[in-house]
Amino acid sequence: MTDQNLTLDTHALDSTTVEALQQAIAHRRSLGVARLKPDAVNRYLIEQMLEAANWAPSHGETEPWRFTVFTGDSRIALGEAFAEAYRQDTGEGFQEATFEAQKGRALMSPVWISIGMQPAVKADGSLRMDLEDERVAVGCAVQNLHLVASAQGLAGMWLSKNVFIHPHIAEFVGLTAPAQLMGFFIVGWPNIPWPAGERGPLSEKVRWAE
Repeated sequence: MTDQNLTLDTHALDSTTVEALQQAIAHRRSLGVARLKPDAVNRYLIEQMLEAANWAPSHGETEPWRFTVFTGDSRIALGEAFAEAYRQDTGEGFQEATFEAQKGRALMSPVWISIGMQPAVKADGSLRMDLEDERVAVGCAVQNLHLVASAQGLAGMWLSKNVFIHPHIAEFVGLTAPAQLMGFFIVGWPNIPWPAGERGPLSEKVRWAE
């Protein structure tokens, strides 16, 4: 056995842990607000998710992920921000019923976590890394968060369009340029049986170079 193999063996996790990790990855599911119970989620479980997110990789060790957690009554202000973002974008097509629905939207999940990207900057104000690199790092952080949520029996989903990335909402959660709001992650206990997952054959997605 070579010295290199000895080093790899020394740092490798045991096979049981690796199998558990693979199981946790395959167990992950995305479930929307309609599939969540209104029950509160213990803060410790949320902190475990965020701690996993904090161990994501990032180019240049910039750690650009930024989160704001909304639970309980803090969701009321978030809903009001959603409604205001809708009002700003609608113009003459404004509808009061939709405005009120946006207010109540934040109460449909017991936990909302804003997903922010805060790029690292040099002393002269220029970016240390490309914005795309920083966004990819945030995506890795959210994947870590989601894996731990699912492993704890919690359902979640990354919402990344429309009002969830609106400039007004970005300002509301404290993100100013060059920072970006990349959406929200909702978290709650599922109100349906945990769904089975499906993936196409790996052989259709991998080519081994020879």
